[in-house]
Amino acid sequence: MNILLLGSGGREHAIARSLAKSKRLDHLYIAPGNAGSSQHGTNVDLNILDFDIIKSWSLNHKIDMIIVGPEAPLVEGIYDAIKADDETKHIAVIGPSAEGAMLEGSKAFAKKFMEEFDVPTAAYLEVTIDNIQEGKDYINNNAGPYVLKADGLAAGKGVLIIADAQEAISSLSEMLAGQFGQASATVVIEQFLDGIEFSVFALTDGKDYVILPVAKDYKRIGEGDTGLNTGGMGAVSPPPFVTSELMQKVESKIVQPTIEGISKRGFDYIGFVFIGLIRVDNEPYVIEYNCRMGDPETEVVFPRIQSDVIDLLEAASRGTLSEVQIDINPLSAATVMLVSGGYPEAYEKGKVISNIPTTSNSIIFHAGTKMSNDDLVTNGGRVLAITSFGENYKLALDSTKRIAEDIQFEGKYYRSDIGFDL
Repeated sequence: MNILLLGSGGREHAIARSLAKSKRLDHLYIAPGNAGSSQHGTNVDLNILDFDIIKSWSLNHKIDMIIVGPEAPLVEGIYDAIKADDETKHIAVIGPSAEGAMLEGSKAFAKKFMEEFDVPTAAYLEVTIDNIQEGKDYINNNAGPYVLKADGLAAGKGVLIIADAQEAISSLSEMLAGQFGQASATVVIEQFLDGIEFSVFALTDGKDYVILPVAKDYKRIGEGDTGLNTGGMGAVSPPPFVTSELMQKVESKIVQPTIEGISKRGFDYIGFVFIGLIRVDNEPYVIEYNCRMGDPETEVVFPRIQSDVIDLLEAASRGTLSEVQIDINPLSAATVMLVSGGYPEAYEKGKVISNIPTTSNSIIFHAGTKMSNDDLVTNGGRVLAITSFGENYKLALDSTKRIAEDIQFEGKYYRSDIGFDL
């Protein structure tokens, strides 16, 4: 099988590594990829939002399957563009239609979907500039903290949690005035749920599903979950508090009604459903849906999948997921993200990276890297993800942090407390 994988982050490097292990793979292309993904396939410089270019390139290279890593091409309708064209409709696309991707593309759309299919989630109010007074009254009439979410895509940074009512009202006005661009033209105000968060991933063909390894990620830049939100600073899989009893509730109350809702709504949905959850008094509630794998969760989830990933993806594309089982490594995995100084705000690129171990029991996933002449250099805010295995998450983290100390680049920063709340 010839496969084109779209994306350039640690998530795509992790997916590429798993694909490259399959006996089913002929050629793997990653667009645009990074310095790490090139170890497992051929990086190609394609604009992943130019669907005409993706289609013609895929035909020229006899691509059988396109796997979409990030959310933007899905929300923009890459699945629909490929399936609507007689020349390319035979290509399997792992990722939902634009309609299905609205579960991530619009927080308000997702909330209405959860309401319709009785999926447990926080109470909410949808606010635009037209009903801003209603939003202000909602904040004044309810106790904080207040959760304000940009309705559209904001690179994982469009969520504010604010304790003070006046500050929340001020932030609501700023968001509606364009703080996150068009993404915050609508804002969802949510009831604050107090608990511990985790992520569940399902691969679905739109009617059946398999559940992938469970993970917990850490979004904030600072130790102890302080400071600004980032794309993700680290993750563990499985989180020890996610018991079999809790997972039974997640499957029966959340995963099953979500997949049934996708089927009843008639979405074309072949790919991943990422369900961001919070446990409150041992009951799971949905915080958000994503229509693709998470990052850095993919860096702990995919290394634990022992099944042939291409077999799983092909079963999803053929509607035969009910016939497959997934084999998961029982060891724990933990990843820590090395980031550029200043991230998630202004940071410099082009810093030389040194001391990457050539042999180790850990996996070094590249996120924001590229080759410059003969040097590996930083090319993004999140630079490298280091994943290790262990009998438990603490042992896995010990191995990861040893390597995080060894690797060097100017301004390197990482959170040494991943897993602090477990």
